[in-house]
Amino acid sequence: MINLFAEQIPLEHGLIVAVILFALGFVGIMVRRNILFMLISIEIMMNAAAMAFVIAGSRWLQPDGQIMFIMILTLAAAEASIGLAIVLRIYRQFHSLDIDAASEMRG
Repeated sequence: MINLFAEQIPLEHGLIVAVILFALGFVGIMVRRNILFMLISIEIMMNAAAMAFVIAGSRWLQPDGQIMFIMILTLAAAEASIGLAIVLRIYRQFHSLDIDAASEMRG
């Protein structure tokens, strides 16, 4: 039988890449004032977390990481749809995607 996991990347390397992606997303949220870029940064952070789950699951040969990836993927889809609806509402009302315009919205 052929061992399919012989050429697997080390756990540390995969987690380092996930941490770097998460840090880039976090910096994007802290630095940017545009709502669209902030949504993209949140997506990057969620993908980094999903990547960490998949890497850890493959290390211990458990499907739990892939199950968590599917759950994170559905959360990202819901976040994208609601976030884009909010972006459209803010742009139609204020003609700007600046995050400070969101504080002036009234419900």
